Amino acid sequence: MAKILIIDDDVSFCLMVKTLLEKNRYSVSSVFSPIEAKRLLGNEQFDVVLTDLRMPDVSGMELIRLIKTKSPSTQIIMMTGYADISSAIESIKKGAFNYIPKPLNPDEMLNAIREALQANESEPGKSTDPKSKLDYLEGNSSPSKQLNEHIRLVAPTPMSVLIVGESGTGKEYVARLIHDKSKRTGKPFVAVDCGAIPSELVASEFFGHVKGSFTGAISDKTGHFEAANGGTLFLDEVGNLSYKTQVQLLRALQERVIKPVGSQKEIPVDVRIIAATNENLQAAQEKGDFREDLYHRLNEFQINVPPLRERQPDILKFANYFLEQANQYLEKSVEGFEKEVISVFKNYSWPGNLREMKNIVKRATLLTADDMISIVDIPTELYETITENNEFALYSEKEENEVIKKALVAADYNKSKAARLLKIDRKTLYNKLKLYKIELPVKNR
Repeated sequence: MAKILIIDDDVSFCLMVKTLLEKNRYSVSSVFSPIEAKRLLGNEQFDVVLTDLRMPDVSGMELIRLIKTKSPSTQIIMMTGYADISSAIESIKKGAFNYIPKPLNPDEMLNAIREALQANESEPGKSTDPKSKLDYLEGNSSPSKQLNEHIRLVAPTPMSVLIVGESGTGKEYVARLIHDKSKRTGKPFVAVDCGAIPSELVASEFFGHVKGSFTGAISDKTGHFEAANGGTLFLDEVGNLSYKTQVQLLRALQERVIKPVGSQKEIPVDVRIIAATNENLQAAQEKGDFREDLYHRLNEFQINVPPLRERQPDILKFANYFLEQANQYLEKSVEGFEKEVISVFKNYSWPGNLREMKNIVKRATLLTADDMISIVDIPTELYETITENNEFALYSEKEENEVIKKALVAADYNKSKAARLLKIDRKTLYNKLKLYKIELPVKNR
């Protein structure tokens, strides 16, 4: 039975979620403060931790570091409002598995937990099945075509590759595609999240250890380098490695041998290195936070993954692709997106890039009771952030009537908010309500 910990300072909310999860046969503990969480995490191990992003005394980011230090295999799901989308994305960069918006939808939460547990079953750092089909969609925009061309050119070579891009742009997918198109295809592809490895375990994780070499080393362990021998080692968020670890990594790359912790035996390794970062490693290098020699060793060829906002012609293609995935995963048959949703998607800035779009499409697919995803199925924050220059479009009279009704529902019948969503003034909205004879609930008139 999977063990889940809930951390939230809202006692009634904790109890509600605990009851729901226990009904679904999970073993659940709940605490109401980060201090209590620290105490509990010191004594017990959990498969999944659900934690609020904003709490007094200790931030959600600090909890991520604490949990990953104590138990690297524990998956963390952040619970947050969409107003904190940038913080939620930052939490994933720090090691969280995913985020879900408040107020929580029970089905959405249960799906997120199932995904986290499935990810646990295929532990990070283990090689992928060489026969598994890569889940990658090539875009048609100019930035996408340039990205695809760079992948095609560098894949067959032995060169180390540094992949640079914002969080959520799909850097690991690019790394896997390079591996699949290389001469090492069919050999191991080992992905390592450099930001999620506790500093005291870095040497053991990369190079392995022998039984009894330190407290807790109850058996021999194969490190990531040896596991990737003959194939590709992918170092995700390589900028998070400590300076000491950078020295050890550089030695392994230069000499192509590793020595497990506690062993006197050197093991030759043949791995291709692909690294990824969303940080400016050149700036880190100038500040002395990243070694110049390691930077040049990793950056034999650099690939820049463009953010989604720069791939406008691809937005609808990706949205439909994620809808197809969501339908299959949720066993639904949603047909597509209504016109106003497409307008929002094309005008939204997508700070969380492809990862954010995938989450939003999956959530909307889960929530909708219709054949098409409508404006009421997506978070209001997506169209609240659209600037005045990208107006929320109104269409024919029939469509305009429907758009106004959906905006009112999305705004909980708050006329001022609905007017802002529609990018029209309050007086114009009143005139439209009168024109189309749209009735509001009594309490909102």
